[in-house]
Amino acid sequence: MASPLRPRAAAALLLLAALPQSAEARSADERHRRGDAVVRDLNNGAPQPVLERLRQEFPFLADATRGYALGEVWSRPGLDSRTRQLAAVAVFAALGETAYMKIHAGYALNLGVSEDELKEIVYLTTVTAGFPRAISASLALSELFAERRAAPDDRLSAR
Repeated sequence: MASPLRPRAAAALLLLAALPQSAEARSADERHRRGDAVVRDLNNGAPQPVLERLRQEFPFLADATRGYALGEVWSRPGLDSRTRQLAAVAVFAALGETAYMKIHAGYALNLGVSEDELKEIVYLTTVTAGFPRAISASLALSELFAERRAAPDDRLSAR
């Protein structure tokens, strides 16, 4: 015959087993909230179109980006948003990832970075990654600058 402590111990174990999952869910929810706040801050309150398109067909990847990249890494203290964007533009330019570079250059412009500062990033890319990558980055930036000049002010954040 089982002692009366066994059912209590079993119940306690069940509760303890559930705690990490609920704590994990809370922390995941918090990461997602921080990720959403990062996007709003960078994109003048608008959702990020690429992330929203990704969410339609690849929801796990969109949530992972929102939770980890944005909510966990991008929201860390230590660098201000302007510095993070300049670093992201430089890295994506050096990697030849001009689509991502263009997104982050748009964020940088939203944060007050000037076109001339972004051009300096491209010039630095010649040293770190070579002329072909710098030229590709310059073409992407030229597109971004032209799009933003042609767009009404309320559309600038939707980049």
